[in-house]
Amino acid sequence: MKCPNCSNEMKEGQLICEACGNEIRIVPDFEPEIENSITETLSTLAALQDDETTGSDKDKENNKKEKEIEKKKIEQSRKMGTMIGIIISAVLIVALFSYMLYSYHVGSVSYQMDRAREYAAHGEYEQAIACLNIAYNKDDTDPQILFLKADYYYLLFDNDSALQELKQIIDKGTYSYETVEEAYDKMVAIYSQEDRYEDINELLLNCKEDTIVNMFQSYLAKEPEFSYVEGNYDEVIPLKLSSNTSGTIYYTSDGSIPDENSKVYTAPLFLESGDYTISAVFVNDYGIKSEVVSKFYHISLETPDAPEVSLYSGEYTEPMLVSVTADPGCDIYYTTDGTEPTKDSVPYTGPIPMPLGVTHFKFVSISEEGVAGDVTMRTYILKLEGAVSTDDAVDELIDRLVETGYLEDKSGNVPQQNVTYSYQFSSVVSIDDEVYFTINEYFDDGTGILSRTDKVFLVQVYTKAVARLGYGENGEFVAHIL
Repeated sequence: MKCPNCSNEMKEGQLICEACGNEIRIVPDFEPEIENSITETLSTLAALQDDETTGSDKDKENNKKEKEIEKKKIEQSRKMGTMIGIIISAVLIVALFSYMLYSYHVGSVSYQMDRAREYAAHGEYEQAIACLNIAYNKDDTDPQILFLKADYYYLLFDNDSALQELKQIIDKGTYSYETVEEAYDKMVAIYSQEDRYEDINELLLNCKEDTIVNMFQSYLAKEPEFSYVEGNYDEVIPLKLSSNTSGTIYYTSDGSIPDENSKVYTAPLFLESGDYTISAVFVNDYGIKSEVVSKFYHISLETPDAPEVSLYSGEYTEPMLVSVTADPGCDIYYTTDGTEPTKDSVPYTGPIPMPLGVTHFKFVSISEEGVAGDVTMRTYILKLEGAVSTDDAVDELIDRLVETGYLEDKSGNVPQQNVTYSYQFSSVVSIDDEVYFTINEYFDDGTGILSRTDKVFLVQVYTKAVARLGYGENGEFVAHIL
C-alpha cells in the first residue's frame, strides 16, 4: 500500500512511513463537520421513513393501478404485434403465391408462344425465336413450335436454319403422319425455290413413307427398273427398262458406265443368244441423276436351221417358182437387194415366181423366241429368149385397156371418175404351159399417192396377148384373155 501523506510505497503491515514518518491509522478520525453531517443525514432518513410509513397505503394502491394499466398496455401491444405479424405473413404469402403464379405463367409454353407471335407481328423474328426456344425446352412434343421457328427463320432469309427445324420434325419419330407430311412439303418448297433438286432427291430417297414419296415423285430419280431379273434364260427376252417418273433412261450393253452420251432407251431390248451386261441410269426432268444399275444376262437358245430352198442357184430359161421350207415354228423372211434379212424384211408366205433377169435371194428362219438361224443365199438368172421387153408388155396392156373402154386414154384416166390408173411389171409366171408377165395396177386419187388395186394383169411374153389373172377351183392360176 502507499502512504496517504507522501505516496511512498510501504511494506505490508508497516504502520509508519519511512519516508515522512507519518503514522498510518487503521480507523480514521472524524472531524466535527463530518460528524454533524452524518447526524443530519441520519435524521433526514428517519423523517423520510416516517413519511413513507404514513403514505405507503396510497402508494401501494396507486402502484397496483399503474401495474394493471401497464399490464393492459403490454397485453394490447402484444395482441397488436401478433395481428401485425399475421397481416405481414399473409401479405408475404399472397405475394409469394402471386409471384409463383406469375413465374409459372411467364414460363409457360402458351405464354412464350403468344409472346413469339406478338414479336413476329412487329417483325421482331429473332426475339420471337428466342421465346420459342424457351417454349420448346419446356415441351418438345408440340411440333407447332418448330413450324413457327422454321417460318420465322425463313422470314429472316435463313433457309438453312428453317430446314433444320423442319428436319427435326421428320426425324423426331413421334409426330403424326399429317405433321410429317407438312414438314416434307415445306422442305421441298424451300429446296425447289433454291433449285436444290439433288437435296430433294436425297430427302425423298431416305423417306420411309411411300405415300409422301409419291407426292413428290417428279423430283425423285430412282434407279431404272428392269423387267427381268438377271440370270440365265433359254429364250429371247424383251427387256424393258422403266423409271419412276418422266425423264430419260440411258443405257449400255457392253458393261461400260452409261451417261448422257449413251444410247437412249425408247423400246424393249431383245436379248438373243449370248451374254449381255445391261447398265442403265435415269435422269429426270430436273437433271437429277440416279445411281447406275447393272444386270447380267446369259441367253442360251436353240438356233434354227437355215431355210431349205427348192431351186439351186443358176441360169433358167423358163419361169420357175421358188419354194422355201424351215423348221417347225419358224418364220421365213427374205430380201432381194443384197441386205441381210430380219424380222422387218419381206415375210415368205408361199412359192415365189422367179424374177426376170438376175436376182439375189437371201432367206432366214427366225424362231418363236426371235432367234435367227443361218442365212441361205440363192442367185437366179432368168432369160426368156425371144420375149418382148417388160416395158413393151406394159404399153401393150394399156393399149388393150383403152380399146376395151376400161381406160379413157393412155394417160390412165378413167371414164367418169376423177382417178388415174398406172401399171408396173411384177414377175413372170407359167400358166397352162404359157409364160406371162404379171403386171400390177395402181390408182392415184389426185394426191400423188399410189395405191395398189386387187387387179393383176397378164401379158404373154412372146405373143403379147393380154389377160387378167384369176384363180381356179383348187387355187391354181388361171388366165382370162381380154
